[in-house]
Amino acid sequence: MGDGAGRTWLGLDRRILFGILFICGSGVVFPVMNGFAKALGSEYPSLQVSWARAFGHVVFLLCAFLPRHGLALLRTKRPLAQLARSGLLFTSNLCFFFAITFIPIAKAASISQTAPLIIALLAGPMLGERTTLPRILALLVGFVGVLVVIRPGTAVFHWASLLVLASATCYGLYSIVTRQVAAIDSPETSAVLSSVVGAFVMLAVLPFVWKTPHGWAVIGMFCGMGVLGALGHYCVARALKLAPASIVSPFQYFQLIGSVIVGYVGFGDLPDALTWVGAAIIVVSGLWIGWSQTRKNA
Repeated sequence: MGDGAGRTWLGLDRRILFGILFICGSGVVFPVMNGFAKALGSEYPSLQVSWARAFGHVVFLLCAFLPRHGLALLRTKRPLAQLARSGLLFTSNLCFFFAITFIPIAKAASISQTAPLIIALLAGPMLGERTTLPRILALLVGFVGVLVVIRPGTAVFHWASLLVLASATCYGLYSIVTRQVAAIDSPETSAVLSSVVGAFVMLAVLPFVWKTPHGWAVIGMFCGMGVLGALGHYCVARALKLAPASIVSPFQYFQLIGSVIVGYVGFGDLPDALTWVGAAIIVVSGLWIGWSQTRKNA
């Protein structure tokens, strides 16, 4: 192999490695954000919590990026796609935040890890990626894991689990649209625009659900959600700019570790044995899909 080819392969490997590191970074900050949302959701409306997360996200990133990029930061060549992904993200957050007021964070995080499976399912028709029979079987195994976690028809089933599934579906679609616009708009632009729907469209309904926060700790959590969400989704946008969605998305399972820690430390919740089993099935199926895709690309 010549020097030129070696540099090409080295550059490709480095980009994929940094993409994985960025997606793992998002797995660190998102569980903390969800812990804030669960704590606030017990006293404040989910619409207000979701709005605060989106508004803080936009304000923080504008302060971070405007001095360097100017108003060019807000220019996009795919405005409808950006609005669609912003709407999907807000819907995903709203469903998830409402659900975790009823079920433990770790259980919700386990169910939400179906997002990479949904990405793999939709990658064929939406991203043009080839779907193989082993991949389809892995998807089926992953959804068996979801049934193990949710356990419909049993005493431990909670309807809020279905909201988490809806959240994961919206997030999977959001990730695919993010991948589609990644080659056109910068990660900074995509990160800012990802929350414009939640930040500004929701202003129309906010007066009807608003409850004034009391205490600096509560105000800090409201603001912290926006900052953590902004950092997390910037990491996601950067990761999808550097590497294919099918490779980096399974590494979102890193969130499970943080979610268990936050759930136990903040709320005294620990997953039961079957939740661990179901989560393991989901993780293994998703990692196999990512591994097989990496082999194919190599």
